[in-house]
Amino acid sequence: MGTQNRGLMSGFLRTPQTQTVAVCDVDRTRRLAAQTVAKDHFAKQGGGGGCEAYEDFRELLARRDVDAVVIATPDHWHALISIAAARAGKDIYCEKPLCQSIHEARAMVKAVRKHKRIFQTGSMQRSSKEFRVACELVRNGVIGRISTVEASVGGPGMPCDLPGETPEPGLNWDLWLGPAPSRPYHSELSPRGVHKHFPNWRRYREYGGGGVTDWGAHHFDIAQWGLGMDQSGPVEITPASDPKASFGVRARYASGVELVHSNGNGVVFHGSEGKISVDRGRFSLWLGSQLKSESASECEGIARELLKSNAERLYASTDHKADWLNSIRTRKPPICDVEVGARTVTVCHLINLAYYHGQRMVWDPKRERFAGGAGNAAWLDVPYRGNWKLG
Repeated sequence: MGTQNRGLMSGFLRTPQTQTVAVCDVDRTRRLAAQTVAKDHFAKQGGGGGCEAYEDFRELLARRDVDAVVIATPDHWHALISIAAARAGKDIYCEKPLCQSIHEARAMVKAVRKHKRIFQTGSMQRSSKEFRVACELVRNGVIGRISTVEASVGGPGMPCDLPGETPEPGLNWDLWLGPAPSRPYHSELSPRGVHKHFPNWRRYREYGGGGVTDWGAHHFDIAQWGLGMDQSGPVEITPASDPKASFGVRARYASGVELVHSNGNGVVFHGSEGKISVDRGRFSLWLGSQLKSESASECEGIARELLKSNAERLYASTDHKADWLNSIRTRKPPICDVEVGARTVTVCHLINLAYYHGQRMVWDPKRERFAGGAGNAAWLDVPYRGNWKLG
């Protein structure tokens, strides 16, 4: 119940079709604060809706009256909790990046499919019109044949080297770590109480993957969408020329298109007839050297002007949470199904692996394994501590 999940819960509390019946956090202050918010909300609505607070997610999942769960833990917990939720018969909204390894990603897909669950990955840029329109224009050839996609996000993860601090009472630090390696508590990883920022655990390889997975789960996701690769991925990953670089890894698709990890923020599709640059609230289209549009608010008008009546149109969602709820009702996949999240996080992990190991890798996206003697199968997984396992 940190910053991200408090925001998500606030959105669901405003949705009359849902009731928040339970919250969970290993920090007592955060879970009790979230519980109070939910109880106060329902009291103001004139209802007696109760909300329980749990330290251990397994107790929450054991409740038979819970239809669906929203998971916004640190990344190293996503796979284990999601798979447990699928087995418990819950539909799932899980924050991006999907998980910590390529092996975990496929295990999550298998669990969701086996138990017939609805799963929305929190890569919510797919529910923003500027990204959808950009991808529609790309996929309909408006800027010609695509040669390169620049995805500008932060650098790779780094090993955690934080010193130990004395933990305050009220935090179950062992459960915060869960399957991750044992290490002393540090407030940078789990700030105590109800904080308003996004903690730095995402910088470290043990719990996240740096900007490559954090923002890559957004911008590499848009590259995948624009290239029509939601069921596939790149076939070759080339490390940066400088082994100490934090940018410059290139991922090549079978079509010859290269995805380049660049510095900054946003996505640029380069085509033979122009280019499209897109970011949150920003959309620019060049046809040749002429700037056709630079307004996110006008992008749908540009699409109506440039796309033919029989053009390929993409799944249109304007609200990521509402889209998930609609899928729960219809039992049809949402805009960012678990397979989409799995394929995107696989791109993130492959790019990180190129930084971590400095090797060119040949990838088989169909079998999801390294090919041609390049890469190491051990890199597809992460170790688990103690009795935690991906079962």
